[in-house]
Amino acid sequence: MTHRWRAVQTYPETIYSMLWFELLIQGIIHGSMYAIIAVGLSLVYGLLRILHVAHAGLFTLGGYLGLLLTNATGSLILATPVAAAVVGVIGMIIYRVCYHPILDQPPYVALIASIGLFIAMEEIYRLIFGPYGLSYARPPLQFQVQFFGIQLRAAEVGMVVVSTVLLTALSYLSQKTRLGIAWRATVDDPQMAASFGIDAVRVRYLNFFIGSALAAVGGIYVSLLSNLVEPTMGGVPSYKALAIIVLGGLGNLKGTLIAALLLGIVEAFGTIYIGQWLDRDAIAFALLIVILMIRPQGLFAGR
Repeated sequence: MTHRWRAVQTYPETIYSMLWFELLIQGIIHGSMYAIIAVGLSLVYGLLRILHVAHAGLFTLGGYLGLLLTNATGSLILATPVAAAVVGVIGMIIYRVCYHPILDQPPYVALIASIGLFIAMEEIYRLIFGPYGLSYARPPLQFQVQFFGIQLRAAEVGMVVVSTVLLTALSYLSQKTRLGIAWRATVDDPQMAASFGIDAVRVRYLNFFIGSALAAVGGIYVSLLSNLVEPTMGGVPSYKALAIIVLGGLGNLKGTLIAALLLGIVEAFGTIYIGQWLDRDAIAFALLIVILMIRPQGLFAGR
């Protein structure tokens, strides 16, 4: 009798432990998605002090290109780097055409230009691809994977793996290579870096290429999770990415990564415990409001 009573007592604890573990994993998956989007925004802000809202349009473009190339070739492995490279080049063009001529203007000028560009990109996608969105003919990475008793789709695992690999490579580039050192020097003190012969314009082009390519990869994997790419798919992720870079401390890459994971985990738990009052998106912005009321400069920035 005593053993049976102990089993009854411990059974709910086991259920809650599994639930919390599953919520944690789902939070990490969504946090990885937010991180790969937000890092590009943080890179641009750290270098140019510009809130690059049009980054969301590049995220959507990556989703479209990844879907079309995968449907045409049947290979996600081929489609992903090609789409990322194309979107990276388009990001460089956006810098040259949209931002470079107005760098000497007040920051709100670039912000207004970026918002206008994002709206224009959404309309262009609607005209070219149609208003209702596109789907994969044969969605890749949809089979189930067992992870410590939890059923996950391969696309979810792929999101975490790809984000980890790319962000680790970015960290290595910025910390261990001459190009990365020049990049960080330009961010910290552009005038001093220029006096040592570092080409600031080249660093900016590299910045936009990397950030845009990361956004494209994020768009591809988000489209895999939902099997849908539509003109407005970049809207909500872009707002959350802006919230993340504020939480992480504007221009702070490490803070951005931690804030992205924190937001994903809070959303996952929030949908269970306060989901009857707030949906997932509202939870994210409620977190932003609360933290900024307590720490206006963000979690990981100095005063």
